[in-house]
Amino acid sequence: MGRRSCCRRRQRLLVVASLGAALLLLCTLLLLRPAFENKALGFSWFGGVKKSPLQLLHDLDQDGHSTMAEVHQQRRELLHQACRRHTRRQRLLQPEDLRHVLVDDAHRLLYCYVPKVACTNWKRVLLALRGRGDPGSIPAHEAHAPGLLPSLADFAPAEVNRRLRDYLAFLFVREPFERLASAYRNKLARPHSAAFQRRYGTRIVRRLRPHAQPDALARGHDVRFAEFLAYLLDPRTRRHEPFNEHWERAHALCHPCLVRYDIVGKFETLADDAAFVLDLVGEPGLRFPAPPRRPEKNPTREQAQRLFQDISPFYQRRLFDLYKMDFLLFNYSAPSYLRLH
Repeated sequence: MGRRSCCRRRQRLLVVASLGAALLLLCTLLLLRPAFENKALGFSWFGGVKKSPLQLLHDLDQDGHSTMAEVHQQRRELLHQACRRHTRRQRLLQPEDLRHVLVDDAHRLLYCYVPKVACTNWKRVLLALRGRGDPGSIPAHEAHAPGLLPSLADFAPAEVNRRLRDYLAFLFVREPFERLASAYRNKLARPHSAAFQRRYGTRIVRRLRPHAQPDALARGHDVRFAEFLAYLLDPRTRRHEPFNEHWERAHALCHPCLVRYDIVGKFETLADDAAFVLDLVGEPGLRFPAPPRRPEKNPTREQAQRLFQDISPFYQRRLFDLYKMDFLLFNYSAPSYLRLH
């Protein structure tokens, strides 16, 4: 009898201890719940559902506690206001308008790439998301290889509309004249740009340089910045073919008044904007490739200023008018070094 009583007491103690342990575990989980629910990644161990980047951005907008979400909400609003103010009439979106919009179905992303605005590194990141390793180890020629990243222009209209509705769409832009100066230096002024020099440099020299030397006519290797700008302003240039994507206006590549962009990143705040996009994507450990360190505080602005200082006010004004929509839509002021008046 005494042995049975002892066994029952031992069983009751075990039940109480088990209940106590369960309650302790539950309280601990409730206290640690924020650590298991990563809002940056949109994942909850309790619910087991990973939100899409667009859903997560919407949550951050509603929450009102994310500084970066507020920054991008303001940029969206400024873009919409500028579109209403400066676009006379809306037209229907055409497939060719979407040629620069790349698709990542697995992560529900749409990225419109603008050359000379870190697009090589963004393509590397998209390839890394598809399982091609670390972005920094992907060669530039592979990042730009045709067909590796699908374009939204290649989908049927119903599939295009579904992706435009459900995916996070983003682009990155840059101060227009700094981007233009970078395109000139990278594609026409540097020795390793032989292909561009042969295709565009020879054309510029032939058309705009009287009594050009045979070597310049054959190689197009010594195009001056003033000649490059004159080529852009020459009506024959766009009559013969569209601008090359490296100096085409960003709004003409991505059509931000026809396509809703949730994130308007800027080259000037590249590190913060890229980190915010990757937080929304929710891939732990993925980092945007860091740009090379430069001694100057703002090297691209200084380069643009040096190039434009020898351009007459007349041509500065005409060029500003050509790129004016990029300045207006993406909230850039006219550079202080220009003589527009």
